[in-house]
Amino acid sequence: MKSIRYIVSMLALSLAVGLTLTSCDRDLLDTVPNDRLSESLFWKTENDARLAVNSLYTDLDSTNLISWDAMTDIAHTNQPFDVQAYVELGQYDATSAKVYGEWVKAYKGIRACNYFLENVDKVTSTNATLINQFKGEARTLRAYQYLKLAALFGDVPLVTKAISLDESRTLTRAPIAQVWDYVDKELSEAAGLLPTTYAAVDKGRITKGAALGLRARANLLAGRYQQAADAADQVMKLGIYGLYDTYEKLFTYAAENNKEVLLDRQFIKDTYPVNVFGLLGPYSQKSANSTYVPTKALVDMYETTTGKLITDPSSGYDPANPYANRDPRLKYSIFLTGDPLPSGITYRPEPNSGTPDAVGNTYIASTTGFNIKKYINADDYANPANNGINIILLRYAEILLTYAEAKVELNQLDASLFTALNTVRNGRLDVKQPFISSTATQAELRAIVRRERAVELAFEGLRLFDIRRWKIAETAVPGPVYGITYKDASGALATVQVVAVNRTFDATRHYLWPIPQKERNLTPTLTQNPGW
Repeated sequence: MKSIRYIVSMLALSLAVGLTLTSCDRDLLDTVPNDRLSESLFWKTENDARLAVNSLYTDLDSTNLISWDAMTDIAHTNQPFDVQAYVELGQYDATSAKVYGEWVKAYKGIRACNYFLENVDKVTSTNATLINQFKGEARTLRAYQYLKLAALFGDVPLVTKAISLDESRTLTRAPIAQVWDYVDKELSEAAGLLPTTYAAVDKGRITKGAALGLRARANLLAGRYQQAADAADQVMKLGIYGLYDTYEKLFTYAAENNKEVLLDRQFIKDTYPVNVFGLLGPYSQKSANSTYVPTKALVDMYETTTGKLITDPSSGYDPANPYANRDPRLKYSIFLTGDPLPSGITYRPEPNSGTPDAVGNTYIASTTGFNIKKYINADDYANPANNGINIILLRYAEILLTYAEAKVELNQLDASLFTALNTVRNGRLDVKQPFISSTATQAELRAIVRRERAVELAFEGLRLFDIRRWKIAETAVPGPVYGITYKDASGALATVQVVAVNRTFDATRHYLWPIPQKERNLTPTLTQNPGW
């Protein structure tokens, strides 16, 4: 949507939250305000509808989804004062800013979609297909928000129309099964209103594939494996998606709008920018913040090029050269010792290296010695806070892994499962991990698929939901955080341990976030999750 992404104008933004025209004088009632737009002047033309639906895209996630991984085992919140740090450490409750922020952001998006859907039919148009398309976009974007809310909070208020302040004070939480039913139905019906592709001018809009892909994700999170497999299969059978040729370049400007992307949040440098380089880049790169950093737990999940885990004596793993001969997705996802950086210098994070990126040099430098490489482009080095790179929210590799996992859980170990799984492992020019044997058992395949999701989709915001639905967070998360392996002053191998960090996860309550206390103060009818 490079050409329309900035048509999320202030006009449409104001419409998305609704407007009123007020007056204390009869003459003023006939005056057109110059600081806002009256509803009576809007909802007239197709272009009004287009502007309004464009504004809904501003409520999609962007770099905040990376923070979700930093509340899991695969990444760490590097800045101790960041709101995610308290969740990572288990030191949060119903008053926590992160919990409240995600709730408010989601319901803001839902309110905007409800408002749009209740008003778009006021538009005069002879193009019913176009208006239905806009409705499909809005319904998909609303379902996207409910998908997150259900996964984070469980039972949540299911608000499907604009409500008054008085109505909001008596809201109750719908059972999570009802929320999942709603999301599935909305996405299924929205898919029927949406085209499979758009002309170049509308690149970035919600497509049929995006709606079906989100439906596959939602049903996987809900544990409805047959529905998840069916929705993923529908995406695959559209015949328009595939893996991008190289994983290394997947998160670069050159790869924007490629065949793997089903949904992204689009940005334009200078006009509608995103600060991803400044957020994630190594400290030596114009004092970028290393806000979220990878952990040794993730790095150890990457197989060697033999297709075996590093714990396997026959894998070829060399502890003295731990990042050599590994699944190439490791070096494409994470800055490792010796890597070239966008500025032209070499990345040297070892505590004894004496470089700006050395562990312990400053609290901003990565405390694990690893840095996220996805979305860090040399094009953005000159102005780290002014980036135009699109943030991918859903891609075809996830669809393949959703299909594979659903088939595993259904114990349908057929050829289509292995095709999907091995395509992810071996389907790019620069990723050629050995094929998984068709003799693998259900238990073996479950472990493989879960690991594939971790390494293929690292830093894309899915790990938090995965470890919670698999009920493994209580073992995966707690404990110290470790980083790079290096040679100390004596030449002995040493592993970085992040100072004063010991993560906790209480299985009696942390599988669901608490309902924000501010919301319960405003709406006393909202019950609280167990343990909070």
